[in-house]
Amino acid sequence: MTTVTFIIPVRHQDNARDWGLLKANLTQTIASISNQTNGDWRGIVVANEGADLPDLPERFEVERVTFPPNNLHEIDKADIEAVYDAFRADKGRRVLMGMLRARDSRFFMIVDDDDFVNAGIVQYASESPNANGWAIDRGYIWDDGGKLLLGYDEFNHLCGTSLIVRADLYGLPESFEDASLDWIKTMLGSHVRIADILAQRGTPLGTLPFRGAVYRVAHAGSHSKAPGILVKYFLSWEALKRPRRLLRNLGKLRLVNEIAKREFFGQRI
Repeated sequence: MTTVTFIIPVRHQDNARDWGLLKANLTQTIASISNQTNGDWRGIVVANEGADLPDLPERFEVERVTFPPNNLHEIDKADIEAVYDAFRADKGRRVLMGMLRARDSRFFMIVDDDDFVNAGIVQYASESPNANGWAIDRGYIWDDGGKLLLGYDEFNHLCGTSLIVRADLYGLPESFEDASLDWIKTMLGSHVRIADILAQRGTPLGTLPFRGAVYRVAHAGSHSKAPGILVKYFLSWEALKRPRRLLRNLGKLRLVNEIAKREFFGQRI
């Protein structure tokens, strides 16, 4: 039984503004995962037939799907709730296909195709195989190509790459056809609901005791269109009217040095 399987759902190629950029970011995400200090893991990239993917290193494989493009992919559509609902359905069914391929895993971690993970995640999970899993409540925000990381608390409320969940707690169906769309959207298509659902069931997630992931912002292919660190956390009106918070944020800045590269980036930025 593999300790952790990392599932990377990749949008339909017709939904990518710049497939070359998506492919480059995905390459960096794959390098980050491949940098785990414990080798008891596998990675599954879920992508449509015909999507041009980067060369995959050892322990990675591809689950090809034939789902159509998401016609409501762009977040600037008029009905924002319809956009979110369509996004959850599209992402969730891709995640499900990846999980069904690796249902013998002990834990699953869903990783967005432009984020980064801490190199110690698999080792930590291997030491507590009976745990329910962990929410990454502390992580970093990184401007694409920048030299600084901003420490962010309540990270699991911000970024989708923030949950490590014991596989049996998902209650995976026997086949894709056995899964209801509501279950797909609730359990697999969004990171914001599952922690509360598991807690209500009596199987709450713990919290990872170190900063577990990096959320990449301010790049052209981002679905959330999150602004850069400087603009949002230091120069915005919201930041300037809260000087104490601004000072705390200054204290949470960290250089992208060799240590950070080894910890998160797989030495490839």
